Amino acid sequence: MNGKTAGSSVAAFVVVTCLFFAWGFITSNTDPLIAAMRGIYTLNVAEGMLTQFAFFVAYFVMSMPAAALLGRLGHSRTIIGALMVMVGACLLMLVASHIQAYAMVLVALFVMASGITALQVAANPLAASLGKPEYSHFRLTLAQAFNSLGVVLGVQIGSKLMLRQDVFGQGGHILPNVERGTALGAIDHAFVLIAVAILALSVLIFAFRRNIDTSASHGEVANASPLEALRSGWAQFGALAIFLYVGAEVTIGSIMINFLNRPDVLGLPLQTAGLYLAWVYWFGAMIGRFIGSALLPFVRASYLLAGAAVAAACLTATAFLLHGPMAAYAALGVGFFNSIMFPTIFSITMERSRASTASVSGLMCMAIVGGALLPWCSGKVADATGIIGTTFILPAIAYVIIMLYAVLGPRSRLSGEGEAVPLMAH
Repeated sequence: MNGKTAGSSVAAFVVVTCLFFAWGFITSNTDPLIAAMRGIYTLNVAEGMLTQFAFFVAYFVMSMPAAALLGRLGHSRTIIGALMVMVGACLLMLVASHIQAYAMVLVALFVMASGITALQVAANPLAASLGKPEYSHFRLTLAQAFNSLGVVLGVQIGSKLMLRQDVFGQGGHILPNVERGTALGAIDHAFVLIAVAILALSVLIFAFRRNIDTSASHGEVANASPLEALRSGWAQFGALAIFLYVGAEVTIGSIMINFLNRPDVLGLPLQTAGLYLAWVYWFGAMIGRFIGSALLPFVRASYLLAGAAVAAACLTATAFLLHGPMAAYAALGVGFFNSIMFPTIFSITMERSRASTASVSGLMCMAIVGGALLPWCSGKVADATGIIGTTFILPAIAYVIIMLYAVLGPRSRLSGEGEAVPLMAH
């Protein structure tokens, strides 16, 4: 790689890292949005979780169309198109506030997630290809760390804007002297900020479009299809693990603000609970990602994943079984152990499966739909029992299955697949 090409790749990687940060920031705003919607529209837990359903079902619906679009348009034009779709989603959110329709909020979230899906389909392989192959894991981990930083800041800023203490009372409902339109106006402010940030990012991508397209290689992504991976036992098991991990993480993050608001847990105001979510749960995930990346050169990814899954299962069980501060801090502590799960599940599956990289990647991206289904199912469990802590039951089971995935080992027979190369340091 000559100096000019290397410089172009570095510039492109910096811009792509900004994309990782941006979608982390935007995605995390659904957590305070759930708490706000429950208070504004008096929703039960399952109805509130429909925001996550509308958001994450887009991954299942749009992953393959996004891959086809990437093959046709290339990286920079796909990314800019995705960002424009996200701006349109922000405008739909303003319409939803104006007509005071929760259903329109769900439509806007689906459109937003469709744009983010296309963004991820383009940006994940792009981050891996922008430089020397032997440093691909470092680049992905670094980009994901900035994604976590975006999540931390997104939850904090979103909570301050959407969950103002002069709008929402201690119990999470609108104060008697506050009109619904005022509460929805606070949500408008958050999404206007997001729209402005996306437009600025679009200008940045346009300015560096030649660096991105010159450095990128997208041929394999263009042909991504989950069909080949469906014949691979390891790819199926890996997709299940991704489905469960994303579902568990989103469930816990979605319920956290309302959980910490409960008098029998910590009794925090919604805005304060949102800060706990940002600076304990999501910040812990960011720190865990840095620590995990430092450990991976010395510890097998499967061992690290198994340990993290066991810890997460124990913490979620504690949050369900106990009350008060112990339950609260157990739930918040799960974020730290979630941190390394997605990249390790992804890399383990790539090594153990004999299906092509493109097909396994396509199936993995579709499996992110777990973030739509598991939170809604967990909400139904909580509504049926009348105990918000029961929301943690399904995540606890999910972590146990992820632990089994990690310890099963590459020599296990899954759909006739033979022994794979053991997964060592990344």
